[in-house]
Amino acid sequence: MDKIKTIVVEDVSLELKGTLSIIRNDIPEVEVIGTAQTEREFWALIDGGAQPDLVLLDLGLGGSTTVGVDICRKLTQKGGVKVLVFTGELLNEKLWADVLDAGAHGIVLKTGELLTRSEVMDVMNGKRYVFNQPVLEKLVERFRKAVTDEKLQRSAGIEYEIDEYDERFLRHLALGYTKDMISELRTMPFSSKSLEKRQADLVTRLFPEGEQRGVNVTRLVVRAIELHIIDPSNLEADE
Repeated sequence: MDKIKTIVVEDVSLELKGTLSIIRNDIPEVEVIGTAQTEREFWALIDGGAQPDLVLLDLGLGGSTTVGVDICRKLTQKGGVKVLVFTGELLNEKLWADVLDAGAHGIVLKTGELLTRSEVMDVMNGKRYVFNQPVLEKLVERFRKAVTDEKLQRSAGIEYEIDEYDERFLRHLALGYTKDMISELRTMPFSSKSLEKRQADLVTRLFPEGEQRGVNVTRLVVRAIELHIIDPSNLEADE
């Protein structure tokens, strides 16, 4: 089997030595043809003729979390190179999503079992979404929460007779839209006056009789979140 020609991109010298040690001791199929501690060093290797099969990529280069994503995106556009992220960004899940969108084949966090031969070989064998255990645990946790939230949202929709326009109205109020702005959405065929009536009706449905007086938009939105009618972690505006 031909060696897997690899460039390791890591800006912390001690961690670079650790990564090279893992490769040398545990992944004999890999041949490191270059290392880079900055974006400039990496592209100098590529411009100088290096042709890696795999780039083992850290994300937080020089204190910037966007450099690694940019490198991954450019490599994806070039094609022919697989990218496995090996990063200490343990909590920045938004960054994980960004680098996957940029074309990364997998993410291995620098915790737990660290980098293993199986992850490298999975990537080289064409598998997408290669993760180590810490990433998988996070994904399963998010999946469970999403399923639970969807169940609660469906139950609330039935109990409080929430239709798609109620949900859309509450969601845009939560995003800071005024009723005039909401009435201009293509997905909301209602006038501002009609939305005033809908707001009053929602107050009647969502609050006990003794608590309905003086409910403003903020309190209505908070109540909708408490009842799981809208999800504050998944608020997106309609076009």
